[in-house]
Amino acid sequence: MELLHSGKVRDVYADGDDILLVASDRVSIYDVVLPTAIPDKGKILTQLSLWWFDQLADLVPNHVISATDVPAEWAGRAVRCQRLDMVMVECIARGYLAGSGLKEYEKTGAVSGVPLPPGLIEGSQLPEPIFTPTTKVAPGEGHDESITYADVERAVGADVAVELRRITLEIYRRGSEIAARNGSLIADTKIELGFANGRLMLGDELLTPDSSRFWAADEWQPGGTQRYLDKQFLRDWSAQSDWDRTAPGPEIPDDVVDATRSRYVEVYERLTGNRWR
Repeated sequence: MELLHSGKVRDVYADGDDILLVASDRVSIYDVVLPTAIPDKGKILTQLSLWWFDQLADLVPNHVISATDVPAEWAGRAVRCQRLDMVMVECIARGYLAGSGLKEYEKTGAVSGVPLPPGLIEGSQLPEPIFTPTTKVAPGEGHDESITYADVERAVGADVAVELRRITLEIYRRGSEIAARNGSLIADTKIELGFANGRLMLGDELLTPDSSRFWAADEWQPGGTQRYLDKQFLRDWSAQSDWDRTAPGPEIPDDVVDATRSRYVEVYERLTGNRWR
């Protein structure tokens, strides 16, 4: 087995023709890995992704080969996967206005070139979900930047661009319907797509608190910051410090670690209906 890449939060190994994707308990914000881990985070994200891959398998195939045929020391946090030729576009769907989408809207009245009605505020539900792609930048080479659909067409071709948008919005719509039945809102989500044997497939993680913004449906109130059930909680905590968003990041206090972990567990339990053990 060969270590191919150690990312901010995942390690990727080659095992023959397969890939082993191992989710650690590391946590990163603003592209910086913080020195404090979040216990069980890797297992929660892995198990939630596997649950979502099953829920959405009829919409688009995914890279999962096995969640059990992995080394014992990585049980629960590793997935045996098919190799994909990843598309170099971050595919993002938004149904609510928050984060970088909100900032872009406030400046231009649009997000990724998609015009939106005037008068929207933080937390507003959009008239319909929108596809808001960004660049995909390698670690250490800067930050992802918002791009338009026309930029995607130029990067990958018109036919592939159509499929990227279609799949992203279908995943978001179906995921949002499932989440709503379980008392949760998905404000936005990022998915990863790649090719295998000429076919687009889902890779990486899917609809997790690291790749999506989750809010409790019964607490949603446009006009301010929502109670985030995802990694945004850590970003908000860091914003209260004097950290300049460069490495090394700050140590996370025990109470913030516990509060972060509890949010990951809450999302898992809300969505799946299963108790986290």
